[in-house]
Amino acid sequence: MGFGSYDESEQKDQESDFDEEDAVNVHENSHEGEISFDSDASQDELLDQLNDIKNSGEEE
Repeated sequence: MGFGSYDESEQKDQESDFDEEDAVNVHENSHEGEISFDSDASQDELLDQLNDIKNSGEEE
């Protein structure tokens, strides 16, 4: 047997013992749309705020 070889008979007709209603729905909280944000702050002010946030996390 080489790398990645497997017995195909083990892969056929596998039965699952779970109910579909118990499965996780990955699209349950999916949203489509658009978001926009308007601010009177300049780009430099926003970058300064971001740096302050980052630095306050490092101090802890």
